[in-house]
Amino acid sequence: MKLNLNLKKRFQRFCLVLICLVALISQSDIPNLKALTMDNYQGEMVIEELRLKVPAEAKGAWLNAEKIIWEPWLSSQEGFLGRQLFWDKEKEEALILVNWKSKKLWKSIPLSEVNIVQQKFEDNVKAALNVRKNPFELIYEGELDKQR
Repeated sequence: MKLNLNLKKRFQRFCLVLICLVALISQSDIPNLKALTMDNYQGEMVIEELRLKVPAEAKGAWLNAEKIIWEPWLSSQEGFLGRQLFWDKEKEEALILVNWKSKKLWKSIPLSEVNIVQQKFEDNVKAALNVRKNPFELIYEGELDKQR
């Protein structure tokens, strides 16, 4: 009889622990448990995000250099889907959003090639503004993923 009572108490404790575990698991954020690393999204559209300091007096030179240097080069890259240029006059900052078919295609572009185009861009701007240093400081560089 005592053994039966002990078994009954153990079974009750087991059930209580099981109920607590089920309640705890059901309260957790399941999407985070199922989250995939960014590498798993190599085949999905990605947006390159760039923020630059662009003083008001240099805005025209920036837009012109973007148009004649970066735009043709980007247009020739596999996976390039387009881009948008924004300028915040309060902060004197540019936001550039470049749409890529996939992260894999974007990241497959050799950095050495990007650096050559960047140097042409900077040379163009320095000549247009008659300055020795590129006036456009890179503030932020990142990426955005399309949400489903």
